[in-house]
Amino acid sequence: MLPARRDQMPSGKQEAFRSAFGIRHSAITQMQIGPIRLSSPFCQAGLAGYSDRAMRLVARRRGCGYAVTEALLDVILCNGGEGLRKSIDINDEDHPIAGQIIGSEPETMSQAAAIMAGAGYDVIDLNFACPVKKIKNKARGGHMLLDVQRAVSVMKAVRDRLGDRPLTVSLRRAFDDSPQAEDRFFEVIETAWSLGFVAARVHARTVEQKYFGSARWPFLTDLKQRYPTKTIFGSGDVFTAADAVRMYRQTGVDLIWIARGAIGNPWIFEHAARLLNNPDSEILPPTIAQQREALIEHFQIAMEIHGESLAGRRMRKMGIKYSRFHPAAAEVKHEFIAVQSLRDWQNVLNRWYASESPGVWPNDNAADEVNSCEPIQAN
Repeated sequence: MLPARRDQMPSGKQEAFRSAFGIRHSAITQMQIGPIRLSSPFCQAGLAGYSDRAMRLVARRRGCGYAVTEALLDVILCNGGEGLRKSIDINDEDHPIAGQIIGSEPETMSQAAAIMAGAGYDVIDLNFACPVKKIKNKARGGHMLLDVQRAVSVMKAVRDRLGDRPLTVSLRRAFDDSPQAEDRFFEVIETAWSLGFVAARVHARTVEQKYFGSARWPFLTDLKQRYPTKTIFGSGDVFTAADAVRMYRQTGVDLIWIARGAIGNPWIFEHAARLLNNPDSEILPPTIAQQREALIEHFQIAMEIHGESLAGRRMRKMGIKYSRFHPAAAEVKHEFIAVQSLRDWQNVLNRWYASESPGVWPNDNAADEVNSCEPIQAN
């Protein structure tokens, strides 16, 4: 048997896991985001350059019940044309889904939200979390936590424009660690609740931290205790199925927002659901055949969306992430780096993914280095 990784808990640690992290939740219950009912609390977040429809559908077919788009820049949507066409990309299989928008102005944010709602997105998420740069000294993303007046104006404008459409907001726990920053966070989230936002996603780092240091999970615990009847997504430092279950049980949040941990690992959702239902479950890494199946699906959908040339470039970085589960990870990663076309992709699969052999868990030092949430603009 393969050595146990973090997602494959040895029997001697299972009881400790249950006692240490079973303080809030014990099993999957029916989850809800406004009127939308979910069967699992584990969701795929949006991450720029990765979580397009291809990544979402591959994950949905492996247990992901709710997904969020990459952060779409409001002005790109409002300007229409090719930028809008490339930004709006869902199909009947890609539901329920939140369309996430980012920007600075109430007028353009509300207009962009209306465009997304009209295109069929089930929920609209306002991104007040990503540590992106200001534009012309105007706050956007996580900088909204410094400019509460602007954040409140945006939320009100979107609510007024969309009526009873389900709205959520994505936040960091504060802009920095000052008491004033914490006060501003609570002013923003209280406004969201007062405007009828159905949920808030809270990343347990500050904006200033970006993706460095540790996420402060106790903040999420305190937040959920403060708002026990509100739906709260937890986010930050969820890289494995076991991490997802720990956050869910330890903090008491309602849903887990999995971002970097889902890149190249669409199995994380079904693995987390199994661990949550039964901590005694033996979770094995995906076999080589399972990896091949996911890789083929991913590239085929990516070609439908982007065409062969752009799909080849985007899938290089996806293949690198998938390669972590291969016994010859270093060699496979090297070959994926050179992929530029469908033929190159097929050659890598035929050489490295033709067997029925077991996969492996990534090394602990193979931490995901992805740290961008820059909003998507037209290609």
